Amino acid sequence: QVQLVESGGGLVQPGGSLRLACAASGTIFMFNVMGWYRQGSGKERELVANISRDGRASYTDSVKGRFTISRDNVKAMVYLQMNSLKSEDTAVYYCQLCQRGNSYWGQGTQVTVSS
Repeated sequence: QVQLVESGGGLVQPGGSLRLACAASGTIFMFNVMGWYRQGSGKERELVANISRDGRASYTDSVKGRFTISRDNVKAMVYLQMNSLKSEDTAVYYCQLCQRGNSYWGQGTQVTVSS
């Protein structure tokens, strides 16, 4: 079993920055992919970014150049640095870990971009 706990959400003005963190614990195998999803009010959950254990990252088009995903394999952490935030980035952000055909989710952290 895997547990994921997100932190770092909050209220920020447009153009501001936030850094999300996700701590993984439990039975974590060597090869896995970790990522961030988000779900805005009335919208479907969408992939924001993910990163393999060896650091290969991919991003949805709307966040390219503004968000950076990273991970620390020793600490079993994944991060999402969000810069130049826009109102449309407002959502609940979820951490995900995929390994051996299973997906695990955190409880989510709210990010609100508003003046």
